[in-house]
Amino acid sequence: MAKRSRDSGGLAANPPALLRWATSKALNRITNPHHVQRRRAKVERQRQRAGEPHVVEYFHQVDDGYSHLAAQLLTPLLDAYDVELVCHLVPAQAGPNAPEPDLLARLSRYDAGKIAPHYALTFPEAAAPQPALTQTAQRVLAGAPDARAFARAAPLAGQAIWSGAEDALRTLANGHTPADATSTDRAIAAGAARRSSLGHYSGAMFYYGKEWYWGVDRLHHLERRLADLGARKPGAEWLAPRPDVETGPLQDDGSLTLEIYASIRSPYTAMVFDVALDLARRTGVRAVVRPVLPMVMRGVPATRAKGVYIFTDAAREAAAHGVEWGNFYDPIGEPALRCYALYPWAVRQGRGVALLSAFLRAAFMEGVNTNTAAGLRHVVEQAGLDWPEARSRLDRSTPSNTPEEIEANRLAMYELGLWGVPSFRLVDASGETTLAVWGQDRLWLVSREIQRLLRLRRLGAAAP
Repeated sequence: MAKRSRDSGGLAANPPALLRWATSKALNRITNPHHVQRRRAKVERQRQRAGEPHVVEYFHQVDDGYSHLAAQLLTPLLDAYDVELVCHLVPAQAGPNAPEPDLLARLSRYDAGKIAPHYALTFPEAAAPQPALTQTAQRVLAGAPDARAFARAAPLAGQAIWSGAEDALRTLANGHTPADATSTDRAIAAGAARRSSLGHYSGAMFYYGKEWYWGVDRLHHLERRLADLGARKPGAEWLAPRPDVETGPLQDDGSLTLEIYASIRSPYTAMVFDVALDLARRTGVRAVVRPVLPMVMRGVPATRAKGVYIFTDAAREAAAHGVEWGNFYDPIGEPALRCYALYPWAVRQGRGVALLSAFLRAAFMEGVNTNTAAGLRHVVEQAGLDWPEARSRLDRSTPSNTPEEIEANRLAMYELGLWGVPSFRLVDASGETTLAVWGQDRLWLVSREIQRLLRLRRLGAAAP
């Protein structure tokens, strides 16, 4: 999808004032911490009244890199928590929730390989698994007699297909009787239907008590919730604590460059934008911000289920990391375009980054309606810019649907195999890309790569 962006038009891309207000109110309500706690308490009361165990459902996509990492924690999850595990096989994402399936498949392999060692997990360096091996692995897992058997077999099956080890997969199949092709297809269809009925679309997903947790990256949220409910077994250690963003001890001299691909309507961008800039500042790395249009405005579809999950997950992530959050007023459409129309002028004033930061803070943390003159004035002045001049510039021009610089940034992002925000590219002194990753939950990986490169440089300088 590297063709030119297009404004998708319609209510989603530029809603009328009343719909913008209503959507903002609804999202603020469902992500409000008090609302979340009341919902969780209700779920727990219902569980206790029914005398049911803590049931965690897991949705496994055999040829997904993230699922392979999650599968390695299924047995540890059963050992560490008093839960009943229900495992489902699911197919790859499809339809409007999977705008770039080929890129996603490649990214899952690259990204899983990068993060695995930091979680004490493994991921073999591999190309896409052979379809025949994938089908065999699905049959093996579909034939697992219970969750324990599935939990034991899933990581071994993944290791076999990702490594191309057909013999290992045949050996694994001898552990229990694999399902036949028809039964396997039925199991995958049932898993997909169950996932859809609960409101999700992805693999490597854990579901507990009306909330979703994605792979190893969100397992710490589930662990905390289960621990708060008394389901953590005595002496159990945390399975997947999130690594911290490291800002030292080594400092760069500006030879490394951190490119930050950001959208001013992205909740994940909003929560990490200033943190990413702070990382660059505190480590001496040169930061280059490359804004792109919001996905909906560049023709990337999104269902309501996906939108709700993104906003609720971002709020949960922000709370866990102590980031100010919780007062959202949707800036999709004209507000975003007007901000981007002012961006080149702000850059010339040395305030481009300040403008984006002020806009994100206003839209996601201060509840400012950036679709009004008063709201945009607040953003401009918070960025240290002159409002009369900004207003004059907007009055003299009609913002383009896709400003050329913004479009160029999107194309550059696609060249890296990425299509969402925030994305990060770390470039070394020779201009080579050393890391290209997507997600606010990859900033810790960027920080560790910075320190790795600086250690290598120091060792090189110390060599005779």
